[in-house]
Amino acid sequence: MPDICPKCGLPKELCVCTVLEKETENKIKVYTRKAKFDKYVTVVEGIGQEDVERTAKSLKRVLACGGTSKGDIIELQGEHKDAAKKALVGIGYREENIDVA
Repeated sequence: MPDICPKCGLPKELCVCTVLEKETENKIKVYTRKAKFDKYVTVVEGIGQEDVERTAKSLKRVLACGGTSKGDIIELQGEHKDAAKKALVGIGYREENIDVA
């Protein structure tokens, strides 16, 4: 017997809860700031607390960079504003919800 999602009642293979949560999210802001030694850090904020770790891991893998997640903020090493937006869209976030500054 397949596992059942507690939110929607569908089998885990057919569950659409995570897709629906990503579509109804707040705005996601992507911007860069200067860190120590004139290095740049790309900051992604606005992702839900429960998805930060998974999204950070995916972004680091896709962008081939290091980074960390602190609270609900993801910090990526380097200047990856445009590439981060494309990667977030590829992960499943709506392009209309992503602001690049």
